[in-house]
Amino acid sequence: MNLNWIYTGISWILLRWHDLWGGLLHMPSGPAWVLSIVFLVLTVRVVLFPVFVRQIKSQRAMQAIQPQMKELREKYKNDQQKLQAEMMELYKREKANPLMGCLPIFLQIPVFIGLFHVLRLINPNSDSAFKAMTTEYGWTADQFNSASEARIFGAPIAAAFRSTTEQLEQLDASRLAVTLVAGILIITMVATTYITQRQMIARNGVAADPTQAMVQKLMLYGIPASLLVSGAIFPIGVVVYWVTQNFFSMGQQFWVLSKMPLPKPGDPKVDPEKAAAMAPKPGVKPVNPKKGGRPAAARQPSSGSSVKFDTAQARAERASAAEQAAKAAEAAASETGDAEKPAPVRKPTPARGGGGARRPQDNRNRKRKGGRR
Repeated sequence: MNLNWIYTGISWILLRWHDLWGGLLHMPSGPAWVLSIVFLVLTVRVVLFPVFVRQIKSQRAMQAIQPQMKELREKYKNDQQKLQAEMMELYKREKANPLMGCLPIFLQIPVFIGLFHVLRLINPNSDSAFKAMTTEYGWTADQFNSASEARIFGAPIAAAFRSTTEQLEQLDASRLAVTLVAGILIITMVATTYITQRQMIARNGVAADPTQAMVQKLMLYGIPASLLVSGAIFPIGVVVYWVTQNFFSMGQQFWVLSKMPLPKPGDPKVDPEKAAAMAPKPGVKPVNPKKGGRPAAARQPSSGSSVKFDTAQARAERASAAEQAAKAAEAAASETGDAEKPAPVRKPTPARGGGGARRPQDNRNRKRKGGRR
């Protein structure tokens, strides 16, 4: 498979940024190429930002339909074909795409492969590499020589942690400088990759399904562990690309978590049962609990009528209902032979002081005398 179109595209973006930093701003070769790699990352991530937003929305939609997916699995557990059809219909109805979470990663893989291939060819002593860069990928001889001489803290950006002695001699590089710079960058790459994976779990929530939870743990620990091994063969420029991408992802996901936090369990936005319970009754004005009001259901009296509009007719109806209930209870008691036992009479609670009920005249006299008899 011919991937020259990827290598040519990556080279074009990289060279345009180098024209800015090294040409217009006259920066030294090393910082100019490092900044070109950093801004290559920023260019790719800005282009993919709308895809990232769609990824977040799709993942939140997937979280919201988890209860429905569980019901479908239980309902069609013996009919996989029907289950798949119902799942696809659910995804289409709720605008959720389970593959959207991996799309940004898949779109960045060609960029990584292209940069890895281009930086690997930066070898001033290789005639085949010089020919490929200048005739196929749009590099000039001056740009090729400038990239070959580009260094970061004394280590060439084309060198790797496991570069052979012959390769280091071709790049005129020191083993100690390459080992220190590459080792620090690889450790930073592994640490930032682990942090970004933890942020993804915090953004999407811990999976309830055991298989998905195992996949999350594998990505949390497996990817950083694999980078610790494979990072030794990456050119320093590729490691710079990966570290920059991780820092960008950390900032981007921090912004997402602050602007669109993960819904908590019981949130009416994702919990249909709680949303139905908090909905106001028909004909009742809704009350916002955040402004100190109570839900409409809590303000409705159990008798079915409002205390504020209690009329004489309503009181008469309640008295009639209470009288009928008393007669029904008396008739039931007479049928069981308990009619001879009178119902216990509740004695009124005596007033404080044992003096019985106070007359209205006494109350008026007490007010005139300042509360004393």
